Amino acid sequence: MMHIKAASGLDMQTCTNRKSRCFLKKIPCPSECPLKSPSDSKAKVCYLDCDSPICKTHCKTRKPNCNGRGSACLDPRFVGADGTVFYFHGRRDEHFSLVSDVNLQINARFIGLRTAGRPRDYTWIQALGILFDSHNFSIEAIPSETWDDEVDHLKLSYNEEEIVVPKGDLSTWQCQENQLRVERTSSKNSVMITLPEVAEISVNVVPVTKEDSKIHNYQIPNDDCFAHLEVQFRFYGLSSKVEGVLGRTYQPDFRNPAKPGVAMPVVGGEDKYRTTSLISSDCSSCIFSPAKASEKEDSVIEYGMLDCTSGAKSGNGIVCRR
Repeated sequence: MMHIKAASGLDMQTCTNRKSRCFLKKIPCPSECPLKSPSDSKAKVCYLDCDSPICKTHCKTRKPNCNGRGSACLDPRFVGADGTVFYFHGRRDEHFSLVSDVNLQINARFIGLRTAGRPRDYTWIQALGILFDSHNFSIEAIPSETWDDEVDHLKLSYNEEEIVVPKGDLSTWQCQENQLRVERTSSKNSVMITLPEVAEISVNVVPVTKEDSKIHNYQIPNDDCFAHLEVQFRFYGLSSKVEGVLGRTYQPDFRNPAKPGVAMPVVGGEDKYRTTSLISSDCSSCIFSPAKASEKEDSVIEYGMLDCTSGAKSGNGIVCRR
């Protein structure tokens, strides 16, 4: 997808995906969100869903929508590609594959605790590990005794080396190969991760509040606020064989095992999707294989295309835009 500026001052969005019904059509942005990349981080952005037959732009927020498709929030509550809500508890201090495709692997590290008398852990997603090509990227919520809105609680690493995205709205880090871009969507604690034509991931780090602890009887201790991630994924061109706790819901013939009408429908799969580390693809159902990515089957699920604009970058691959 690409965009140009119309005489009216509205950005124009265009899908470059040949399989899209919107292919090469120039669609103006709505007046409510005239820009694709507004300088105000709180402003809604103009978005064109290249998978939609309507070919109409609409407004969206930069931060995760925990009720939207492809989201994973709370303890943890998922919304699948089919819109079905389900819970996957896993186990604390272990790792599970959320998405596994031939060219993409996304794992999650779970943190949690078990109160007296409970048969299972309360769990939250503390970190994501992303594998693509021969690279890996991780984003973690830094453990903290207490929560402070004025402190950045995110830790980012590329190929297992910590990176720094300058604090400030819309500041950006980009790897030298242009395969990965991280943009702050607020001055602290929120970012957008972009893998061009592969995935777009909105991430927000939050604590378990005392109010939530009281409502759900989490019994959160005083020395740990259980900082964790809220995430929402958008994928582009997943294969029909995609796997993972969330990824399997994108299979064209997937039938969600979550029981309808149940307040908290829980689905299993711990043994199928457990990995040995945040950046491993060794679960029994994982299909990630960079070597086979170029041989990816012709039949893929198209979820739109993504326009990734690049800025001038320094020799160490950092792009800073404010």
